[in-house]
Amino acid sequence: MLSYQHIYHAGNLADVQKHALLAWILDYMTRKDKPVSYLETHAGRALYDLASAEAQKTGEAARGIDIARDWFAPDHPYARVIDAVHAKHGPNSYPGSPRVASELLRPADSLHLAELHPQEAQALREAMRGSGAKVHLQDGFEMAQSLAPPTPRRGVLLIDPSYEIKSDYARIPGIISKLHRKWNVGVIILWYPILTDGPHRNMLAALEAQGLPDSVRHEVRFPPAREGHRMIGSGVFVLNAPFGFTQQTAELTRRFADLN
Repeated sequence: MLSYQHIYHAGNLADVQKHALLAWILDYMTRKDKPVSYLETHAGRALYDLASAEAQKTGEAARGIDIARDWFAPDHPYARVIDAVHAKHGPNSYPGSPRVASELLRPADSLHLAELHPQEAQALREAMRGSGAKVHLQDGFEMAQSLAPPTPRRGVLLIDPSYEIKSDYARIPGIISKLHRKWNVGVIILWYPILTDGPHRNMLAALEAQGLPDSVRHEVRFPPAREGHRMIGSGVFVLNAPFGFTQQTAELTRRFADLN
């Protein structure tokens, strides 16, 4: 399926959770003077205009980053990324995860971004021009398997599908297990939506049954963005979570609790 476009949902509360934690992880990993690889399986267009008709149609950013921006101190890596993107592209711009990564990574680091939607991939190339990122017009799971372990080996993989393909829930535990066997030092971040019918539950049970090392599961709940909207929360499952990660999740949990 190639119908999903994240512009309708950019800057929502799920993005806040995912991007705040991703930014912290990348900031933590770049404190050492060692190069890092960043891989992403479902990159999207990387830069979003929250004043666009598509974003305004759903109003998810107004109930997301517009509310949550004040949660983060100016020196938090997520806040720094947003400020940098606003300075370059205006106050209505919002960074997708590839742009979060490129703002925090260094010239010696590598970025590999997969996007299968042709229009989104073209927008991704334009948004990432000059960053050194390599854009792969291919299935993201295939890209990750072909590159793992990447060079350099220290690095992060973000798996962030739309889950429009329902079989992804069943496939992902096996994909992550295989990736971990090939790349046992990689920080693997899986994002998933929490929907009213709970399709993520079996996927998470299968992941946790594998006993993967240093794994952290973090979930937040929030009110539906609009009447009838099925997403009521957001989760990440992180393999090889860095030291201090649980303190970051605890702070986000506290912030999201105030919304309910």
